[in-house]
Amino acid sequence: MEIGSPICLRHGHRHVHRNVRISLSTTTPTLLSTKSENSMFILGLGFVGQTLARKLQNQRWTVSGTCTTHVKKKKLEDMGFHVHLFDANHPDPSILQQLRNYTHFLVSVPPVVGIGDPMLQHEELIRSSLVNGDLKWLSYLSSTSVYGDCDGELVDEDYPTNPENESAKLRLNSELGWSNLAHHIGLSPLLFRLGGIYGPGRSAVDTIIKQKPLSEGQKRRKHRKYTSRVHVDDICQALMATIDAPSSSRVVYNIVDDDSAPREEVFEYARKLVEKKWPDLNLQHLEQKDWSIVKTRNKRGEKRVSNALMKKELGVQLLYPDYRSGLQSIIDQIENPFICN
Repeated sequence: MEIGSPICLRHGHRHVHRNVRISLSTTTPTLLSTKSENSMFILGLGFVGQTLARKLQNQRWTVSGTCTTHVKKKKLEDMGFHVHLFDANHPDPSILQQLRNYTHFLVSVPPVVGIGDPMLQHEELIRSSLVNGDLKWLSYLSSTSVYGDCDGELVDEDYPTNPENESAKLRLNSELGWSNLAHHIGLSPLLFRLGGIYGPGRSAVDTIIKQKPLSEGQKRRKHRKYTSRVHVDDICQALMATIDAPSSSRVVYNIVDDDSAPREEVFEYARKLVEKKWPDLNLQHLEQKDWSIVKTRNKRGEKRVSNALMKKELGVQLLYPDYRSGLQSIIDQIENPFICN
């Protein structure tokens, strides 16, 4: 999907402003001392954000990010990250003013049902904070859910969006909002539509080892014929490729692997890997018990997602082109299943 200015994402949804406040605050704000250095501000140091931050730090980038609780802030600081507390009740515009000192800005915060994108409630403040600053790259992490149910078709970035549930609709609204904001400050936005994210500590292997019950979303996806996914390292690879790539009119990229295998197949393979490596491990078939309550096939969201553009334009060669290679890498890194992260 190529989008000019003003942006049109080929959908009928409009961005809606609501009176919700957010805050980025810290007791020790840090300003960047060298304007020419590469610096990244990550709004939402979650699974993807932490992985990207670590990779950028290893390349001598200055990286800061946000989280939502004091407990997580302490944990992230112990891991070596510079973190601002994200408080939805007490906005602190002074932290937003610091964004003008960063060269790159990644938004990795999902919208909230009933609220929308919390950051975009302060769009005017963000715009004023970023205008005439050092920012040259603004990206938003979205989801392939914005395509909706495509009856099993192969969808690329030009496929019309048709989100079905409230969460997916809000994702699409966020895409529009962040794109408009980027154009307003003279940047070409980048929207990454991610498949299901997995990696070390967050995979079918980890679920089976920890014997955790499946979430409601996992149960609903059990009977899907196709489920797009992507390893967190390949997400970071794609993000970093856009940092190094020359400017392009392209706005949207699908970030998925080559194999839209059904979830049930993935869990069966993961179980075999675990049983092979630890034959004496007493595994309960929790996922079978949990899934047994879903008796009919759920066709919502059926689609195969193309990653051809990611490979062609960004030159990405997937480290883990399918779930088999990704899960094998994950289990190879686990020495003791009882201390699995």
